Amino acid sequence: MKPRISVVTLGVTDLERSLVFYRDGLGLPTQGIIGREFEHGAVAFFDLSDGLRLAIWAQDDLAHDSGVPKGNPASVSIGHNVASRQEVDEVMEEARRAGAQIAKPAQDTFYGGYAGYFRDPSGHLWEVVWNPASIPDEE
Repeated sequence: MKPRISVVTLGVTDLERSLVFYRDGLGLPTQGIIGREFEHGAVAFFDLSDGLRLAIWAQDDLAHDSGVPKGNPASVSIGHNVASRQEVDEVMEEARRAGAQIAKPAQDTFYGGYAGYFRDPSGHLWEVVWNPASIPDEE
């Protein structure tokens, strides 16, 4: 296996609500929901950096396709690294305004960074983090 991940798929409780959250609330680019003509096929893709894509798919459809029952999304977090402490606060506020639940307000970390956690409308856990040892390239 090559060390490459091209799509991260989240099983969501409400596809339409999640589309609004990620597209309108967080401003992620998307063509909207596609695949409605297929049973269990409705999905939305969001273009992220470096060719990575985020997909949202109804939990029932993901369970049908994978054969794995719906589970608890809290056992995984998705990291969003930013370039400054201020940007952590800005993204956390943007997520809150979009309807996210703040799981842990941004605060200093044990490794000298600054981070907070929020949950999307389906409960998926996101960490917004500034790590002085791992600052992302600006796009």
